[in-house]
Amino acid sequence: MQYIRQIATLLIVVLLTSACSILDSSAPQSNNRIVYGLTESVTGIDPHLHTSQELSIILRQIYETLVYRHPETREFVPGLAQSWEISADGLSYTFYLREDVVFHDGTAFTSQSVADNLQRILNPEIGSQYTRQLLGPIVSYQVLDAYSIKINLSRPFEPFLDSLSQVYLSIASPTAFNRYADTPLRYQFHQVGTGAFELVEYVPEDRIVIRRNPNYTWYPSFYNPPPVNAVQEIEFRFFRDAEARLAALEQGNVQIMGGLSPIDARSLSNNLDIVVLPTPIPGQPLQFYYNTDFSPTDNLAVRQALNYAANRTSIAETIYGGFSPVAWGPLSANSLYYNRGVRNVYAYNLQQAQSLLAQAGYIDENGDGTLEKDGEILSITVLHSPDDLLPNVAQFLKAQWETIGIHVELRPVPGQSAVLEAAAEGDYNLIALDTFGLDPYILNQHFISAVPQNWSGFNSPELDNLLLEAERIRDPDERRLSYGRVQAIILEQSLILPVSDRVVLNAFTANIQGLRYDLYGSPILHDVSINR
Repeated sequence: MQYIRQIATLLIVVLLTSACSILDSSAPQSNNRIVYGLTESVTGIDPHLHTSQELSIILRQIYETLVYRHPETREFVPGLAQSWEISADGLSYTFYLREDVVFHDGTAFTSQSVADNLQRILNPEIGSQYTRQLLGPIVSYQVLDAYSIKINLSRPFEPFLDSLSQVYLSIASPTAFNRYADTPLRYQFHQVGTGAFELVEYVPEDRIVIRRNPNYTWYPSFYNPPPVNAVQEIEFRFFRDAEARLAALEQGNVQIMGGLSPIDARSLSNNLDIVVLPTPIPGQPLQFYYNTDFSPTDNLAVRQALNYAANRTSIAETIYGGFSPVAWGPLSANSLYYNRGVRNVYAYNLQQAQSLLAQAGYIDENGDGTLEKDGEILSITVLHSPDDLLPNVAQFLKAQWETIGIHVELRPVPGQSAVLEAAAEGDYNLIALDTFGLDPYILNQHFISAVPQNWSGFNSPELDNLLLEAERIRDPDERRLSYGRVQAIILEQSLILPVSDRVVLNAFTANIQGLRYDLYGSPILHDVSINR
């Protein structure tokens, strides 16, 4: 009921605040103003409540985290915390905070600010899900003094610093979010962080506007001082249609555009006025989970045959224009502890696929070109959303599998939430789902037998123990070995069909200078300038 009341409140807020703003959006606009195009309108923009790769593009400009990962070295570097200590047993993290930070609303940043944010995230009435999951086995926290705080865990959890570096664990102004404690969903219209830009305006389904924070001097070491002609204001607009993205970019209506289609990105290769910047996204690749609890993909030989019969190199070239590399395992190649040994496992081999199906007892009993076993045809059901060219990929796979006698039913669903609902029902053989993230802990969230998001349904004590141990290991070399074995088991059991590593095709007009992206694919807009 609490959730229903919050949704009702949100609908009222949307109707009453069609141009809701924190600052005076009627103030004169800066000449150094740009438009940044995104592909999907977000359902909400509170970092503690909402998640998406595109949402992080916006929120990373408004908020800051206790620590960052350096975009080149991948090492953890100070953020709002200038230093930290980890206890010998890995159960306590003590953070020593900067003393010169102020929120956009003038509230001083202190250790109590961090404590209030943790309390908000851990409060079940707020409804944090992914953000709460990032905190892992947190059990308590203690404010030691004005600028130091200790966070305690119930068990060693090596991904903890990586979690704290993600935008979903950003530190928000307690003054701001406590103002909307009775209606938490309203806070997204009035967000206050400590970052390089302040939220000016959020109009759902239309635009989000941010403006440079004139007092921002505490940026991390990999930021540069604000350049001459630094961008002062950024308007994010949503372009759901791929053709509209290209047109807006070519006509100069946007200066930066994310999510170009491969065809459109290729068409810009000779355009000297526009730069295309492919940006790899770490985490799981575009992939399909096999349902090991549902016939016929409960048969290992069938799963392996489907993998061998999928010409992923052809998919990468034909559908993704060569921008997205072939994926061979459960992690993209730019993810931490990627096992290079997975490359070319299940390389395209129709003869091997047919041999495995024959061993499993599937033959063409009546000469109609379709494989049968005990009078039943070999049929699989594939679920997918309309995102990320998945309909094209699914059609491509269907055509390939049908050439060797497999009947394929494609079942498109309208969006990611519908995919998750379908996953819970379990009536599928393959389902397109993935998670982004740099640390391989994301595999724990999907391949431990008892977790709710174990979409393959695979149950293995060996795999469970490896995953649980890997999240506790402090030594990087040992973690690499553990997660290397995890990736090998996932492929040995053919729990997924990896298709291609995720690459977002960003582009910008040639007068944009200094644009670069962090390890999660979010732009560092603090460093960007524009030459008029």
